[in-house]
Amino acid sequence: MSVALLLSLIQRLDISYYRENETNREMERVIKEMREILDIVRDKKLEEGRSLNFFVSDLIDMVDHAIDLSLRIQDYYIYRRYGSIHSWIGEIKKRMLKLGDDESNMTSSENVDDNYVVGLEEDVEMLLRRSIIGGEDDKRYVETVVIKGMCGIGKTTLAREIYNHPTVVARFKRRRLWVSNSTDLTIKELLIKLIQQVEDPQNLHTSSLLENMDNRSLRDMLTQHLQGTPYFIVLDDMPKQMHLKSFLKALPRENNGNRLLLTSHITHRDIYVRDEDVHRMKPLDSKQSWQLFLKTINHGNKLTCDHKFPMKLEHMGKQMLRKCGGLPLAIKEVGKQLAEKKVSGESEWEQLLESVDFGSTLKLLEPYYQKLDPDVQSCFMSMSFFKENTTLRAEKLTQIWVAGGVVDAAHQCKLYLDGLINESVIDVKGKSKKYCMNVVLHMLSVQKAEEKLGLEILRNNGNNQPSESPRHHRVIICSRDKFNYSTDQDKHLVSLFFHGGGYLDANPSYWKIFEQRLRILDLEDFGLKILPETIGTLMELRYLGLRNNYIKELPQSLGCLKNLEVLDIAQNFMVEVPDIIWELCSLRHLYMSDVTCLKPLKIDALRDLQTLTYVSVDNWTYELSGLKELMWLKKLGIEELDGNSNVTKLFVSLAVLEGLKHLILRGYRFRSMPCLDELAILHRLETLKLDGLLTRLSNNLPRFIESLTLVNSCLDEDPMPLLEKLPKLKHLKLRNAFTGHQMVILHDGFPRLEVLSMEELWNLRNVQCGKGAMHWLKKLEIHDCPYLDTFPEAILSTYHMKEIKMVTTKRIATKMRNSDLISKIKVVNINP
Repeated sequence: MSVALLLSLIQRLDISYYRENETNREMERVIKEMREILDIVRDKKLEEGRSLNFFVSDLIDMVDHAIDLSLRIQDYYIYRRYGSIHSWIGEIKKRMLKLGDDESNMTSSENVDDNYVVGLEEDVEMLLRRSIIGGEDDKRYVETVVIKGMCGIGKTTLAREIYNHPTVVARFKRRRLWVSNSTDLTIKELLIKLIQQVEDPQNLHTSSLLENMDNRSLRDMLTQHLQGTPYFIVLDDMPKQMHLKSFLKALPRENNGNRLLLTSHITHRDIYVRDEDVHRMKPLDSKQSWQLFLKTINHGNKLTCDHKFPMKLEHMGKQMLRKCGGLPLAIKEVGKQLAEKKVSGESEWEQLLESVDFGSTLKLLEPYYQKLDPDVQSCFMSMSFFKENTTLRAEKLTQIWVAGGVVDAAHQCKLYLDGLINESVIDVKGKSKKYCMNVVLHMLSVQKAEEKLGLEILRNNGNNQPSESPRHHRVIICSRDKFNYSTDQDKHLVSLFFHGGGYLDANPSYWKIFEQRLRILDLEDFGLKILPETIGTLMELRYLGLRNNYIKELPQSLGCLKNLEVLDIAQNFMVEVPDIIWELCSLRHLYMSDVTCLKPLKIDALRDLQTLTYVSVDNWTYELSGLKELMWLKKLGIEELDGNSNVTKLFVSLAVLEGLKHLILRGYRFRSMPCLDELAILHRLETLKLDGLLTRLSNNLPRFIESLTLVNSCLDEDPMPLLEKLPKLKHLKLRNAFTGHQMVILHDGFPRLEVLSMEELWNLRNVQCGKGAMHWLKKLEIHDCPYLDTFPEAILSTYHMKEIKMVTTKRIATKMRNSDLISKIKVVNINP
């Protein structure tokens, strides 16, 4: 009967598709997938009937929803909903194919022993105060809160602490519902589990009766049970493909202070949630990690006193725990592993600490890796190329993806970078576009890259040898010993990364081995002094990373690298650049600083150039006809500006660059920068950074810039009366930019400002704001402003203000934390 109904609905959807003149490609994908599934349903055995019944119920629900969408006016959002339906149908198809397959029964690594809870007190208090209980004035019919973070970081544990908190129990009484993900969880099963928790035991439907109902009827039943009483629902680790829109239809549309809490490593696309309602889990610090370790090893495993961990080895134990990266899952696994040995005596404990195996932890994280999209998996494995605990610039990461063929095209990089962030694989570090990865995930990325990408990691300590089979990627970790790697397999390498000691004494002929295939050579932070002339033999090289070394001169042969797309020689103090840059005809990104050039750089010869930072104002070319050819140049940094610089001529030349969106102007050491009144001619600029002394701020800044940074400007006059008039300014950062005591923002000033960052304003004591000023401000950051002990109430109490971060004195931190002004702000991080 269900199969016949499903076939009938598919035929109806088919008719709708042709009625739309076959323009809806997402609908076409849904129909194609459904017809393939019909064949699978017919082939499945009767003993798989219960699971099959749940799958078919979800499929009927999805096709019914797709038909409903086809009757609406088609727009972008409708097409996105088709995409969501297609994702869930595709997931059901995979599960149906695995029916009866033991390999599908992977357990979630999040569902581990939660008996030991450490370091969650502040998280619980904050979520209760700002989102669960304290957010009752929210006017939406249900407020959604997401606890997000990488696998094993404690999302389920935190949710359980909130779920069982006395305040929550008293507030929601019988309407506290919890459903955890299982391997085969469907929308139908989700609805049944919720109904069984809210229905009166005396009237409880039997499981078989509920299983025979369709999804629509189950939704109606759940709606009736939830109406009229506040409810609190926890959905723990829901599948990212699950079409939760179908579930949301069951939630009553009434404002009773209802709450929906999701734990996930992603932000589910079917759930609308504001950024301030996403609680991002952080790893445990060293103190919390040690507490959890001791609880696990001494108490949870019931060791006798003779076998307990000797406190004399505390330092060694903490060193070992650094490899766990503050991940509770890893700390517990290590603790259990050691406790099971039941050793006695310090010497035995010491041996165990030196030989801790993280294999079981990585096995628990395997399902997390398997859930990643295939393209994101490739980017995940590429993180193994970098040192653990390193902080990566976004541009470097994406450029290496492109150069190594991990990503097919540069325009896809942002999509995959966002994918890594959304899947909680990497975290944003600080305020800039820099990212880091947990050390345990880094171990997993190395393991997977060795299996699937042909990665080889060699340490220059004589304890290992290069693989005899062809390798495609190699990481060499050098010590102070002489470098001596060279094998017949080196000719297969695509990428080569050097980390470590800063001593590279390879024979110049060594580089000739790689001339056939090597595309990436990264020596950043290595301490390199001399780049050999034979580097020019690497004709296939796309990426050359030489940042932060001691190189004094680039060899002439570098001009032979006709395929080079990225050259990074920044932070090599006073490196001499010969007249070769113009020969690098494929160059797209050039990073320099403090370089010396005997001849002009001939920048206008690089027709594909997109990024150039930094070039001396004296080395800049002013030939307008040549600059017009730099159609793709988007980001430019110019340094060594002083009072003698001809900025009129400079700005006229920059105005020719039609694609220029981001400009950085840096002064020359301790000299004042010249007057910048003619900056307004660059009306296409979106972001502007001025780094250096200014005698005064120009009143002719580009009118439509969206982001402005002033660094080391040391202005005597308050810059706010000029800056507040910029109509599109969204981000403003002031670091050591003002030496005065007071800032004044007038009536309706900063009409679009969303983020304000103030750092190292050592004399600032007061900020005054007129009515309606900074109405859209969402985030306020204050660092090292030791006399600024308050901020205008009109700003802190605006509807849009959601986050305040402050690093200040202990006295001011205590005062601000106790202030009523910040009681309604979602994210508050104030530290001395």
